[in-house]
Amino acid sequence: MKMNYKTERLSLRILPDTAAEQTLQFYLDNKEVFEQYEADRSPNFYTIEYQKTLLHCEYNLAVKQAAARFWVYEQDSPLRIVGTVSLQDIRRGFYQTCSLGYKFDQAIWRRGYAKESIAKCIWIAFEEMNLHRIEALTLPENIPSRKLLDGLGFAWEGTKRQSVKLHGIWRDHEVYALLAEEAKKALMKAIP
Repeated sequence: MKMNYKTERLSLRILPDTAAEQTLQFYLDNKEVFEQYEADRSPNFYTIEYQKTLLHCEYNLAVKQAAARFWVYEQDSPLRIVGTVSLQDIRRGFYQTCSLGYKFDQAIWRRGYAKESIAKCIWIAFEEMNLHRIEALTLPENIPSRKLLDGLGFAWEGTKRQSVKLHGIWRDHEVYALLAEEAKKALMKAIP
């Protein structure tokens, strides 16, 4: 796995801690939208120091191939983050699996950037990392995310009941999964 990849329109990068200001701006620009779908954040999350520490940890996990968070940029705008796609909880051995996470700046929704960058990460997971399965979770009411996963070839597997506590309430998650052999069929055009 490399630290930088390109798609037709995008650049995907694993960032060093020197990019903390960019990641902080990305989170601040989308705070209201992201916080609807994520666990409560500690107040210091929205600081340069916290982002620097987080990027340092994520970089080390990527070097070990235990996780990989790719920050997404438009190729013609290399200083502004428009999204992030991550391969988390990478498990080797007889599992060969990971979890997919993603979020994109609301200013660029409906341009196909999520699908383009996730397709590249699927290719990385299956072709370079030799994983067998990718799981993705979404809240039942997050219809755009469910449609995105469906369009990428993920299959709905069921509901994880009360699997995460968001804003003090236990919430269900819909479970989607994609297998390596399915990805090759579903994404022949989308995967470079």
